[in-house]
Amino acid sequence: MRLLIVAVGHKMPEWVAAGFSEYVKRMPREARIELVEIKPEKRAGGKTGEQIKEAEKSRILAALPKDCELVALDEHGDMPTTLQLAETLKGWLGGGRDVALVIGGADGLHEELRRQANKLLSLSRLTLPHGLARVVLAEQLYRAVSVIHNHPYHRE
Repeated sequence: MRLLIVAVGHKMPEWVAAGFSEYVKRMPREARIELVEIKPEKRAGGKTGEQIKEAEKSRILAALPKDCELVALDEHGDMPTTLQLAETLKGWLGGGRDVALVIGGADGLHEELRRQANKLLSLSRLTLPHGLARVVLAEQLYRAVSVIHNHPYHRE
């Protein structure tokens, strides 16, 4: 089982790569995180937000493994606690399917992707830069694994 973070955007600042890598290397073998970067659609030529989201949707769908659990990061999604995320992760681990957590581009995710998602997940009601969202998501997945393994990383 793999946890794929499928993120529209590339050429992130070094601090994003460093923070993300730190949590990726801490993950156990049974819940490894892989980053799949999706090239954002160029904003030139008077393209509408919908046209941009449509192009990015096609790239995202092409990058998803067959029969994966699709989780769309969305500001209107469920905003679980760390313990709730740990329970969700435990279910994913037990299911054995790859899980793709998708972070959209500057215009967000295409509505069709949101509808296809098995789950909508929000990291915060705040608007986060996409690079920071990657780091926060990787950290929370690591924290959830730590909870599952009774590691004292989470304190109540």
